[in-house]
Order: sequence, then C-alpha cells, then structure tokens
Amino acid sequence: MSYLKFDKAQLVNTEYSLTKEFIRTNRAGSFASSTIINCNTRKYHGLLICPIAEYGGDMHVLLSSLDETVIQRGAAFNLGIHKYPGQYNPKGHKYVREYEVDPNPAITYRVGGVLLRKELLLVEKEQRLLVKYTLLEANSATTIRFQPFLAFRNIHALTKANMDANTRAKEVKNGIGIKMYDGFPQLFMQTSRSSEFVHAPDWFYNIEYKEEKLRGYECHEDLFVPGYFEMEIKKGEPIVFAAGTSEVAPNALTRQFNAELKKRINRDSFESCLTNAAQQSIAKKGKKASIINGFPFLSHSERNTYLSLPGLCLARQDEEAFLDILNTSVKSITNRFYEDKALVKDRTSVDVPLWFFWTLQKYIEFGADKKTIWTKYRKIIKEILQAYKNGSHLASELHENGLLWTSKKGVTWMKVRNNGTFLQKRMGYVVEVNALWYNAICFALELSETTGDKGFAKEWGAYPQKIEENFIKVFWNDEKAYLADYVMSDYSSWSIRPNMLFAASLPYSCLSMEQKKSILDKIESDLLTPRGLRTLSPNSQDYLGVLNGNEYDRNRAFHNGSVFPWLFGHYAETYLKLHKSSGVANIKRLLEGFESCVIEHGIGSLSQVHDGNPPHKPNEATSYALSVAEILRVGKMINNTSKK
Repeated sequence: MSYLKFDKAQLVNTEYSLTKEFIRTNRAGSFASSTIINCNTRKYHGLLICPIAEYGGDMHVLLSSLDETVIQRGAAFNLGIHKYPGQYNPKGHKYVREYEVDPNPAITYRVGGVLLRKELLLVEKEQRLLVKYTLLEANSATTIRFQPFLAFRNIHALTKANMDANTRAKEVKNGIGIKMYDGFPQLFMQTSRSSEFVHAPDWFYNIEYKEEKLRGYECHEDLFVPGYFEMEIKKGEPIVFAAGTSEVAPNALTRQFNAELKKRINRDSFESCLTNAAQQSIAKKGKKASIINGFPFLSHSERNTYLSLPGLCLARQDEEAFLDILNTSVKSITNRFYEDKALVKDRTSVDVPLWFFWTLQKYIEFGADKKTIWTKYRKIIKEILQAYKNGSHLASELHENGLLWTSKKGVTWMKVRNNGTFLQKRMGYVVEVNALWYNAICFALELSETTGDKGFAKEWGAYPQKIEENFIKVFWNDEKAYLADYVMSDYSSWSIRPNMLFAASLPYSCLSMEQKKSILDKIESDLLTPRGLRTLSPNSQDYLGVLNGNEYDRNRAFHNGSVFPWLFGHYAETYLKLHKSSGVANIKRLLEGFESCVIEHGIGSLSQVHDGNPPHKPNEATSYALSVAEILRVGKMINNTSKK
C-alpha cells in the first residue's frame, strides 16, 4: 500500500482535492505541477514547465494540461477537468477512483467497464514529460483520445488568444511538432504506438485559476489546442504519450519510461518524502549547482541557499552536492558590496554574507577540516568582514561600539512590502544581524588560528569582547528577560519575534545560558506551534493569524503572525544545546507532528508557511526547500544528540 494515497471519496470532493498539489522535477530544470485531480488552480501549474535559454533561462509553461477521453461503444467520456467562470467543464474528476504518489504520480479512472491507470514522470536529463496509460479492465473495444492544452508563456504571465501565435503543426513520427512563438523551442508530442492526429486547432477561452483569483490577481487564460491524438488501447498493453523539446523515437518511449521509473525514490515514509523533496530542490548543470527556493513559483535566493545547504545536503550525507552549490554561490557573494558590480539578487540584504559563515560552521560539524576550510575560503572570509568594517556593504555601517547599524529598510529576511513600502521597518541595530556578525568574527578567528594567521588575529581579536558587551547593553532588558527585535536611537522594538532566537542558536553567542533559557521560554509561550514558529506573538496588536485575501492582506500577514516551519530548526538546536539528551524526546515528539504535512498541501513535501492560528493551514509555495532542509536537519540533530 502506498504511503501517499487518496481514495474516491477524497478525490471527487473538489473542496478537498483542489487543495492538494503535486510537484515533480528533473535534473534538466523542468517541472510538472498540478492538483491531484489534474485541474490547474494556479498559473504556475502545468505538465511541462521548462527553462528557456532564449529568455534568460526563465521558466515557461509549454504544455499546460492534457485531457484524455475514453471512447467505448460510441460513447465518449472526457476525463479532464477545467475551471471556467461559474462552472467546471468537463468534470472528469467524477471518474477518478484512486491517486497514488509512490514512486511517481498515478491516477486510476473508472468509466463503466473501463479501468484506466495513468502514470506521469519527467525524464531525468531531458526536457521531456512521459505519461503512461495502461488499460487494466475493459469489456469491449476501447479508444483513447489525447487533447493537449498549450500555453507557451512565462510562468508569471498569462496568455490570451492572439493573431501572433503560430498554430500550424508539423507531422513527425507518431505525432506533431509545434512552435507557437519565436524564441521558443519546438514542442514535440508523440505516442509510443501509431496514432491518428486530427488537426482541429482551437482556442479555449477564460480558463480560470482559482488560487490567482483568491489573491486578487489576473486569473483567466486562453489556451490553444492544436487538435487531438486518437488510437485504440488494448488491455494490458501500455501506451506512452511524450511531450518534449526534442523529437524522440516512438518505439523507445516505453523502455525509457520503465528505465526512468527505476531511478525514482520510493516515498514510503516521512523521511523518504523529505529526501525526495530535497533532491527535487537541487538543480545541477555539470559542476554548477543551485537550490530552487520553492515550487511552483519561487526561484533562487542566496540567503536561503546558505540556510538550506546543511539540511538539504549534509543531513543526507551528500557532500558533493553541498560543495557544488556552495562553490557556485560563493563566486558572487562579494558583488553586493560594490556599486559597480553586476546586480545580484539580495545584494543589499544585510545578513546574507553572514549566513555563509554559519554554513561553513555546519560543514565543520559534518567533519570538514578547519585548516582546509580556512585555506580555501580565507580570501572571501576576509573580504566579507572587511566590507562590513569599511562600509562597502550597501545596507550597513560599523559603529564604534562594534555593532552593525542597518541603514535601509527591507534588507533583513522580513522584507515584504506593499505598494513599494516595506511593512517591517527593522532598521538601526537589528538583533539577528548583530548576532550573525559576532558569530562570523569569532568563527573567522577560530579558523585563522589553524594556520597561525597573526595578522588577522591582531586586526580582529578585540572585536568579540566589544561586541558582546554592547550587544547585551543594546538588546537585553532584565525586566522583560528577552531581546529587542531592533533598536533605533531612543526607540526599541519589543515585539516578540523569532529573530532573537538566532542569538541563542548560533555557535558563538553573546548570551549566557540563563539568557538563552529565558528567550526560549518566551518563544515557547508566544511563538511555538506544531508547524514551526510564528513571526509575531498573538498578544501583539499587529498580529494577523490567517494568511488569506488579496496581495495586500497576505503581505501584511506574512511576517505578522504566519508560521514558518524552517524556524523550528533553530528552536530545536537551541533546545538541545540547553537540555542535551534529556531534550531529545520533546524535540522528537514535535518533529513527528510535521509528518501529516506531507499530505496537506504539497504532496510529499513541506509548505513555505502556515497560518498563525490553529489549525495552521499551509500556504504559499507547496514545496519549500528551506522547510524541507531544516526538518531534515532536526532529524540529524536528534540522532547526533542521542549518541552523546
């Protein structure tokens, strides 16, 4: 029995099934995503979504959906489902009997005496989707029809019927090739067995995407259908439909499907689901590798790359991927310090280079040699620290008290804005920025000792004590017994947020054990939930416990109460430092509570964010690399702590 499985009662209930989404990726950078009943509810859904080199590698939806029709004794039953204003048409979900995920998405339909199984996968290193159909039961001759819905547009856009589209299709072996616009590759659609393609070009108007409508975005799209494939299907004899950016030999499709299927990880446990989700987040091209921040609509984030690497790679013992991603990312890290350098995403984010130090610390915990790390990365380490020291960083300046002063809004991880205005001020002395600054200097001094770098020790050796003394003076309040979130001149923000946790979780901390315990108590009472940590205490007048509504309302709630699973990693790390092996049982209990998440939103993965209010509904990205990474890392922490 499959670990991830849904039955007829769940599937025919659209209120339930349309909230469950799958994501499948490959190493060529493509992905497929939709709901478990194959009704697209986002503009980011599609069966073949590829990076297009001619458009800077941005992701584009080529094949949006594929409708199947079963024909028996002259009666046609369309298995597809599309949402139009006020109605669903067709309503193929009523024929669905079962949906399984292990080892790849598979859906079973019952139409009278016909039982049809449909399996979907992406070829590992090609821009190609394979869909395998197997007729399990049939009491008379059966014909199957495939009707492809094409988009040929950027994932962030929507397309409309237009005169510029090239709607002509050329015939190829067992199929067609079509290229709707200049700059796009040909999309080849072929079947493993001989089929008839009926040219019946037409636009389908006003297909509606429910999730975009809820957010107040443009939500209607016109999709082009070039015609349909039709062929007889026999019991037990599989048919494979392929859609890809290169032509393929049709007689090899079944073999290719079976070969690709053998490569898949069985998602038969919580851990194997997270392992699979972690692998899906990693994109590789030779030795160049990166982390895709979240599916289906997020791309790359430097901050999240450094935060995710220990969990996504080291927790799975994948040192090779760790180094490929780290060394790819580190090449651009100093670009943020200089006006004349090429723009890189997050270049003004004040904390991003400091998380690089934390990533190296986790690598050393994994087993890396300190001397080797210093030798390999000392140039970049020195450049980063010097840039903060001399004010080259575009968002901060170093004060005489040794603390970093953040001079711009929107440069910490809490940086959502509405109409160009950042919703969290968070300027001045920011708590996690200075905690990271202290940790970075202490760690760099530790590394420099391995080679006896006396010059570095002379330049930076006095900073830790100065920072430690002033960090406590600026941020700590004995009466409140926790840290300010940020301090500006004569104003201190005492909003209870998770940012003070980093001052306790980082390897080097300015805090005493008693102060760490006090902070943890405050976080447990106000922020801890079964899905991670809230971004703001419910006792605050600014707290918003539900993430819904239009873009403005959602942005307001995003960092004012919403729960982020990834923050649980830093909570667990602090808790285990304080309680050691006696704390394992509690952290393990909390970790096990995340298991139900893999069937709540993104099937087999963890979401980006949850509501602050119970029942903590999942939201935003359906598969979020940092959520997956930190939950994997907590599992590793539990194992390591239990052995001590």
